[in-house]
Amino acid sequence: MNPSQRLFSSTLAVAGASLLLGALTSWAQGVLPDALASFANSPSGWTVLTALLVGATRPTLPLGAVLGVVSFVGLVQGYTVASELRGLSYDPVLWSVVGIVAGPFVGVAAAAVVGPRALHAAFGAGALAGVLIADGIYGLTVVGSSTSPVYWTLCVVAGGAVVAVTAARLRTPAGLAVALVSAAAATGVLSLGYGVLNAGS
Repeated sequence: MNPSQRLFSSTLAVAGASLLLGALTSWAQGVLPDALASFANSPSGWTVLTALLVGATRPTLPLGAVLGVVSFVGLVQGYTVASELRGLSYDPVLWSVVGIVAGPFVGVAAAAVVGPRALHAAFGAGALAGVLIADGIYGLTVVGSSTSPVYWTLCVVAGGAVVAVTAARLRTPAGLAVALVSAAAATGVLSLGYGVLNAGS
């Protein structure tokens, strides 16, 4: 398969899966137990799905950036269509813009984690862990009174697990250090942004 064919097939697969999963997150809001309901209405939910879909194609870093946008925006559009079909009004503009801005970073991080270079994988794992940890902290401290703490706690635990698993795979002090530092940096930066995003959603 030449690069053009790979780009087309990967984009088509990720776009289709993202639309479907985005629609399912709208439906899931009404059926998930309270302990997990926040997954369908949080930045980490769509970020995790984007990372999984992009990582599954094992792309190069540039292709990962493209697929990150395709996936995140596809999730938003799928959610929007499903919500409208359910009789719920939803404006996709804010989260589509977020997808365009954040999608390349999520896609590159996912591509790095599944890629062959150890330090790239450590950076990618740290960035994705930061998404989970920051969202978990936001949930526990800001909206904890109105939502179950279970999902937010799982986010923090999962973020730590991403770093631990990656460090164990790399088996180098440098890999562990890079993963920890990038996770801390991502957590700090994203903690500042999550308040704004959640307030506007």
